[in-house]
Amino acid sequence: MPTEYPGPLVSQQWLYDHLNDDNICIVDATVHLPDTGRNAKKEFTEQHIPNAIFFDLSDIADPNNPLPRKVPDRNLFSEKVGQLGIDNSTHVIAYDTPGLYSAARVWWLFRLYGYDNVSILDGGLHRWKQCRNPTTDKRVSREPSDFRINETRDLLSKKEEVLACSTKGETILDARTLGRFSGKEADRYPGTRPGHIPGSANLYWANLLNSETRELLSKADLEETFKLSGIDVDQPIVLTCGSGLTACILGFALDRIGKSKWKIYDGSWDEWGRDQDLPIEIDN
Repeated sequence: MPTEYPGPLVSQQWLYDHLNDDNICIVDATVHLPDTGRNAKKEFTEQHIPNAIFFDLSDIADPNNPLPRKVPDRNLFSEKVGQLGIDNSTHVIAYDTPGLYSAARVWWLFRLYGYDNVSILDGGLHRWKQCRNPTTDKRVSREPSDFRINETRDLLSKKEEVLACSTKGETILDARTLGRFSGKEADRYPGTRPGHIPGSANLYWANLLNSETRELLSKADLEETFKLSGIDVDQPIVLTCGSGLTACILGFALDRIGKSKWKIYDGSWDEWGRDQDLPIEIDN
């Protein structure tokens, strides 16, 4: 019998107890930026959670966009996800190596295309190993299937909409470090200017996680952290970051506290910071 959907966040113990459930597909969605010198695919082949497959966010992306990992259109997303053996009865469990960094992007992509049967493993592989749960280098394969998209939700912002929000003084929340946001540190994306979108606020994504376990904070602590950022979570919010990865953590955290008026700026600073026609702001 299919496992009852446990919600968008599952614990290490829950996944350990359900590792062999037929309707579950565990996906490793790890992304390592070039400046880390790490290769996510190679690391996956050496060690991953049993029965996991690799969800390549660089491949499940718009091939016509020069920036990496941009949102694929619905037809390509449907095709690529189906090739992984995911259909409309599959419960997708996403994780990444650091704990929570890129896995939230998988949750958001499925949400964007109307599919909610997706969960994030709390603390990812980092916590999985802390709990002394098993890992393997054994690869598994799944038979390709059909994944149908029945709707596209309004969870995506493009730069024109973000510029309009900035001009009108509407809420934009940036997930990068304070140093990169302020312009006092060089950004991780070569070729981008220092600074941030004018009028935006800052909430570093890692502040939403327990620093030791990399698990998401409690709902009460998430609410307090958003409050300290100075934004009104009941108003529409555009979420941005370096390249559209960690902004999805902010979106996931907002969803956890029952807030739904948010969108992800897919291009984020990797796009905005390169476009000389777009305004920037640097803190003194």
